[in-house]
Amino acid sequence: MSASTRIPPIAQPFVSERAKKTLDLVEEFVEKDCIPADAVFSAELGEGEKRWQTTPVVMEQLKEKAKKLGLWNMFLPKNHFTQGAGFTNLEYGLMAELLGKSKIASEATNNAAPDTGNMEVLAKYGNDAQKQQWLAPLLEGKIRSAFLMTEPDVASSDATNIELDIRREGNEYVLNGSKWWSSGAGDPRCQIYLVMGKTDPNNSDTYKQQSVVLVPAGTKGVTVQRMLHVYGYDDAPHGHGHIVFNNVRVPLSAMVLGEGRGFEIIQGRLGPGRIHHAMRTIGAAEKALEWMIARVNDEKKQTFGKPLSAHGVILEWIAKSRIEVDAARLIVLNAAIKIDQGNAKSALKEIAQAKVLVPQTVLTIIDRAVQAYGAAGVCQDTPLAYLWAGIRTLRIADGPDEVHLQQLGRRENRARKDAVIAKLKWQREESDRLLAAAGIKPKSHL
Repeated sequence: MSASTRIPPIAQPFVSERAKKTLDLVEEFVEKDCIPADAVFSAELGEGEKRWQTTPVVMEQLKEKAKKLGLWNMFLPKNHFTQGAGFTNLEYGLMAELLGKSKIASEATNNAAPDTGNMEVLAKYGNDAQKQQWLAPLLEGKIRSAFLMTEPDVASSDATNIELDIRREGNEYVLNGSKWWSSGAGDPRCQIYLVMGKTDPNNSDTYKQQSVVLVPAGTKGVTVQRMLHVYGYDDAPHGHGHIVFNNVRVPLSAMVLGEGRGFEIIQGRLGPGRIHHAMRTIGAAEKALEWMIARVNDEKKQTFGKPLSAHGVILEWIAKSRIEVDAARLIVLNAAIKIDQGNAKSALKEIAQAKVLVPQTVLTIIDRAVQAYGAAGVCQDTPLAYLWAGIRTLRIADGPDEVHLQQLGRRENRARKDAVIAKLKWQREESDRLLAAAGIKPKSHL
């Protein structure tokens, strides 16, 4: 069955014929070109420090093919942007699921984070000069970028804690502070940082203290101290940088949107970004399930005289995983539809649901696959360990689960408490009235 025939019925009315054809092209490109090339990409990176200065040839070859197939910049939704391929969030969601099955497919189609979010920021909030200088080459895939928000010395899950100082001096801004988990900063093609810091730390409105400025990589005073590992993986050449700013000077024209608009920008950026992560994560779950099915049906790997697929607990794992993947997908597609019908702000509940539920669910599925493989599941002989490590970070990235749960619970309670209490009170009173009318003595309520 092709990808277009597997679209959930609930989403079918929202998917155009053009998107269905593209979806099938994406599937073929990922399965036949990208997944086999994953190993080539790793091999061409080489060993040691060389891996941070290398752009594998296979990636450029895949990019050329993707462009010819029209598989380029699908992430920019047509109802909000004119620069993309003309798909909705829902349509891209179905495509991103397939991209999530390969380590390199997202970049090969110019749909890779953090560039996607950064391009959205520049497209939505950048001025003409900023778009020409930075957005245009990003859209063409000629350069890469990084988003610098998280800091090592504060609890960055509360973005009001951000401390990097952005001080205006004459016709320049001067930046001092440090950032880490700056994904993409290790890539030799990374030419621009989007940096969040404080321009007005004394503003009584804590959500208007922050701003976002554009800092070209290599600017004097910028030091990339180290690349951080994710459960032992360094993700070269992409990397996650720890970067220090020491009297870094940029012109006033580097400010995005305006001073004090930082929170507005990051909320506009992170909403769609969270959904993109969730979409790709569904693909990782499908990949893990495929590997689990292959392992338990391997005739050479039998336990107690029969294949693993003959054991009831294994079949239960497969069944549960199928249910969980399908349920998680619907949560993601529902959020995408809600964004398409309005914007990210109108879909805060749905985005939070997807952001929290999907990584947790998929980690469970991957863990079952790991268990099915035994020791092989935790080493480099399968993709499972890498999938697990990458997705585990999503429970922290773009806001930890706990923050989203707290906000979701607060909104749900605030929106419904009065109506729920009033409804239940009326129902009790109506029950008492009906009982009295029937001559039945009502029982006491708890």
